[in-house]
Amino acid sequence: MSKPRERHLVIFARAPRFGTVKRRLARDIGQLAAWRFHRDTTARLLRRVARDPRWRTWLAVTPDRAARGGSGLWPGPHIVIAQGPGDLGARMGRVLQRLPPGPVVIVGSDIPGIERHHVAAAFRALDRHDWVIGPAADGGYWLIGARRRSRRRLPFAGVAWGGPNVRTQTLANLAGQSVAFLEELIDIDHGADLERWRRERSRA
Repeated sequence: MSKPRERHLVIFARAPRFGTVKRRLARDIGQLAAWRFHRDTTARLLRRVARDPRWRTWLAVTPDRAARGGSGLWPGPHIVIAQGPGDLGARMGRVLQRLPPGPVVIVGSDIPGIERHHVAAAFRALDRHDWVIGPAADGGYWLIGARRRSRRRLPFAGVAWGGPNVRTQTLANLAGQSVAFLEELIDIDHGADLERWRRERSRA
């Protein structure tokens, strides 16, 4: 019997440099509050998921020079790698192509609702599907994952990142491949997103 392939969780994050993170959110709540949100949300996500033995956790950071600092900026354990150049699709595609064999799940660092059970559900879905997507309320997605058992075309060409049709355009690129969907979570880009997440958390 062959040994199961290792699972890889990749968290995409920007180095927590004041004035360079969450700029759209900063226009609504101020630079200091936005910086704190980004720093704290990334750290809490790592504390929740990085020690789980069911997967190996990678932290893909930008700018690339932040990767040379290793894990000092965030709590471990995880492996820090550089995202590299290009738009978000180019950077995610690079991760999907270059990591060691095994299914890969990519999440953003600005979705405070991510828990270990979401990640586990994504990997379970990849046992039966080519791709898995966690939809976000803004038309994008907070998670995308690939089984990677055979070479397939990446789904990021022509996607207008930051717009309302990110998920629709990605799914069009995945025509003919099987895609599983997780529950919808809130991607925090604006002050209204943050307020909505706080309201939903208070009702939970």
